[in-house]
Amino acid sequence: MDIEIRKLAPDLAEDYVRFFDETPHNEKYNTKCYCTGWCSNEPEGVDNSTEEKRRAVAYEYVKAGNLQGYLAYFGGQVVGWCNANTKADCVTCVGWQYVMGAVPTDELIDKKVKSIFCFTIAPGMQRKGIATRLLERVCQDAALEGFQYVEAYPNRVMTAESENFVGYAEMYEKSGFTVYKELENIYVMRKKLRE
Repeated sequence: MDIEIRKLAPDLAEDYVRFFDETPHNEKYNTKCYCTGWCSNEPEGVDNSTEEKRRAVAYEYVKAGNLQGYLAYFGGQVVGWCNANTKADCVTCVGWQYVMGAVPTDELIDKKVKSIFCFTIAPGMQRKGIATRLLERVCQDAALEGFQYVEAYPNRVMTAESENFVGYAEMYEKSGFTVYKELENIYVMRKKLRE
């Protein structure tokens, strides 16, 4: 399968929001998040209360470089997304505060860490290795950009597939990640890239 992975850039903002417009993300809650809760430099007072507002916020975040990650293309269309950002830039974002409160943030304070927060793969394209390809690209670029670790936060117990947007622990293990810490609901998994 000829999949092209592109790093999210301002000129891909239209592709990004169109992908979320057309792709179910969390069927359990029947809502589209546009991944606005996982970003860097999140300004205070942003209104994310409706899908329309989240879409507009996401578009502006991509244009400003606050939302980072990778898009997977097949046949000229976006078929996958991986949110990957610098950990230190995200510990104050709403997603981190809501979901990751127990994840340690201080033991790597002097290290450059890339965090993976989310995968979304289009229906019909799932189980074709696209998430793995996105993960490989995140790790490859992180190493080239001087990151020492890549960190991920898969669920310890999956209750519904729609809640597993963080990726499977097994996928991370196959890519060289190990469990650093077991928290109540998630694993903190790390891959060391360099000293």
